[in-house]
Amino acid sequence: MTLLIPDRSVREAGGVFLPVRFCGRLFSKQELELIREIARDYAGLGITEIARTVCELLDWTRANGRLKDQECRRLLERLRDQGWLTLPPVRNSGPQGPRRIRLSEASAPQAILEGSAGEFAPLELRVIESRSESRLWTELIERYHYLTYRVPIGANLRYLVRSRRSGEQVLACLLWSSPAWKMAPRDQWIGWNQEQKAQNLQLVVNNGRYLILPWVHVRGLASKILGQCARQLPGDWELRYGYRPLLLETLVDARRFRGTCYRAANWILVGQTQGRGRMDSEHRSYGLTPKDIYLYPLCRYVQQKLCQCSNITPSLAD
Repeated sequence: MTLLIPDRSVREAGGVFLPVRFCGRLFSKQELELIREIARDYAGLGITEIARTVCELLDWTRANGRLKDQECRRLLERLRDQGWLTLPPVRNSGPQGPRRIRLSEASAPQAILEGSAGEFAPLELRVIESRSESRLWTELIERYHYLTYRVPIGANLRYLVRSRRSGEQVLACLLWSSPAWKMAPRDQWIGWNQEQKAQNLQLVVNNGRYLILPWVHVRGLASKILGQCARQLPGDWELRYGYRPLLLETLVDARRFRGTCYRAANWILVGQTQGRGRMDSEHRSYGLTPKDIYLYPLCRYVQQKLCQCSNITPSLAD
């Protein structure tokens, strides 16, 4: 998700810069006025319904025609927080506050697996589709990943990794999701301008979570999974969202990890973040640990392609 940023804009009442750029789209003053009218006229609906209405009226969709309702909800909430509009109160659907993940025996520690990556071939990288797989993935990330579980925003794919040798025992979990809006080393490596980035940023996919389960002691497995996922993900992404990404990115906390598996899988280290959150386009969250930025091109001449216009070709995939 990307945040509001000024773009040769003027601050108006409510502390909002007009026009506004959010998730790669530039919203004009007229569009923001329309959004405010919709929020007022449809105040009897829930926020999700308002977001879907805004998406339909402004034709804010993905390449496959699906509404960007999650991103729109975040935009509405941000405009509300800045005083631009009023939203109906969140309907009481359960306990408030951070979501608590209930842990079950399904994510309990397993017997140790040892060996080399070749001994566990072929690997199966399965996109999460069912509720049971989703619950298992969420539990494993919550229990064993140092960043725990967070609800992914925008386009995303989650994977569970297994092998014939491990049977139903999970070896690893991955999350691929929307990229960071602004990372200077990445943007300099690509060489795009603001207009090109606004149009083509969705062609970049971020590896937001990568977890090898703590009982899996398999040499070379982490880099092998990354390599196979880089080959499989473009097709999976196209099936889900109607277009193929061109570049992968990830952030590695150098205090905890050396990025060995990414380097072994031929990812490119291009620099470090500036110690802000991934989506802190307003420079408010200094003090976070700088992270190493790794990139992986999914095609030849990726920089030239990302600096061109109209790179996304809609497909018939739903």
